[in-house]
Amino acid sequence: MAERAEQTRPTSASAGTHDAGHPSLDNSAGLPSARRILDMAAGYEPALILEAAVRLTVFDALAAQPLTLADAAAATGTSLRGLRALLNALVGLDLLAKQGDRYALTPETSAYLVSTSPTYQGYMCKHVSRHLMPRWLRLTEAVRTGQPDRAVNEQADGGAYFREFVEDIFPMSYEAAQALAVELKVAEASGPVRVLDLAAGSGVWGVALAKASKNVTVTAVDWPAVLPVTRKVAERHGVADRFAFVPGDVASADFGAGHGVATLGHIVHSEGEERSRRLLAKVYDALAPGGTIVIAEFLPDDDRTGPPGALIFAVTMLVNTEAGDTYTYREMHDWLREAGFDKVRLFDPPGPSPLILATKPG
Repeated sequence: MAERAEQTRPTSASAGTHDAGHPSLDNSAGLPSARRILDMAAGYEPALILEAAVRLTVFDALAAQPLTLADAAAATGTSLRGLRALLNALVGLDLLAKQGDRYALTPETSAYLVSTSPTYQGYMCKHVSRHLMPRWLRLTEAVRTGQPDRAVNEQADGGAYFREFVEDIFPMSYEAAQALAVELKVAEASGPVRVLDLAAGSGVWGVALAKASKNVTVTAVDWPAVLPVTRKVAERHGVADRFAFVPGDVASADFGAGHGVATLGHIVHSEGEERSRRLLAKVYDALAPGGTIVIAEFLPDDDRTGPPGALIFAVTMLVNTEAGDTYTYREMHDWLREAGFDKVRLFDPPGPSPLILATKPG
């Protein structure tokens, strides 16, 4: 990408000549290079290249051995011209290696982009152009109005939207969910462990906890359109017989009572502050004394100057929800204390985001 930006940057006739058409690119004035800006403007390109490679099973084709362009085209059913451009771009992005006239996987792509790998992360790559980018294309208007074109955190539209890809994001949080089971010492529990998995989606949190101990039972709450996916994933992992499935929105569904653990896996950001604070109070009531709430979230710093991923995710919430945002640890710490929780703490497992844990006094 850096090379592309450098090639497309206008240059003046000589080092001392000011380019009147592009004054911001006049390096003789001691200005920084425009390369980073131009790279950002082309930032959609790597994501779409990666999506095309996953959809065309390029990484699977190269899993057994390096291949020539002709062999790779035959294996993927693609044109020589099209695949040559795609493979060379993947080499430029360090997602493939080139060995003479053969293309090969890197350790990174072998681990995360071959579909038979237990650590496969390619599912989410398939959703860039069809589910994610279309909403981002309306960002300018969302900034102007403060509202998305259509919100995905409402049941009417959101059920169908999330049904399409919640199963594909299961791998993103599974390692974190397994680490949570260890942190909570689930395997050491001598008695029943009742888990409330809210906005369960793929069921990743409940599945990981249930697989850690036969003592775990899970109440999975989500929209009716999504719960069939939750059930399917639980069945695949052999724990569906210990799941109860409760259809409904988290704001109105009956959570029951006496749960030992309640998980909110990347849901607070879509609810907005007012709904989230009510939800935390509702979860408090559903937990048994000594029970633990677990919140997975992308956390910006208190002054909202970083990290970039959490700040950018707030924009994702702008184009997708009516009131969603990302919240600091301090903000959620105070909301939890207000709801009655104590022992609020951070846990940083493997995965895309940290977890916030808090305890209902017993």
